[in-house]
Amino acid sequence: MELCDSVDISLEAGVAGDHKGRKFKRRAVTILAREDWEAALGDLAATGADVGGLDWTVRRANLLVEGLRLPRAVGATLRIGPAVLEVTYPTTPCARMDEACEGLRKALHPNWRGGVTCLVVEGGHVEIGDVIDIIQSPPERTRKLP
Repeated sequence: MELCDSVDISLEAGVAGDHKGRKFKRRAVTILAREDWEAALGDLAATGADVGGLDWTVRRANLLVEGLRLPRAVGATLRIGPAVLEVTYPTTPCARMDEACEGLRKALHPNWRGGVTCLVVEGGHVEIGDVIDIIQSPPERTRKLP
């Protein structure tokens, strides 16, 4: 992981420097909300896990946002600075999460806490402090087993 104060996002490559955006257009950008990360760590700490020193970069998301509840609906669109992104699905936490801290994968799973993956609709230069707006979001659906 490389921390940057700004980054270019494009339709062709997703986040500059991340090879996955060029290959997987529907997951060109991954976004994690600080509040969701902290909630997952809180749940994990309640089980007795040592979460001290676990930085959000362990999640390996492209962007970290705060002060905004990310949409939990496929097809939602949001603007970060000049970039427009469409939510394609929730980010599924992988086994690397448990390598960082046992139980982290499970703690990130509920309620889209692992963040969202997005398709780039409009590219642009994004930097710390840019305004984030939800342009539109379909109704959220919660699936419950009978």
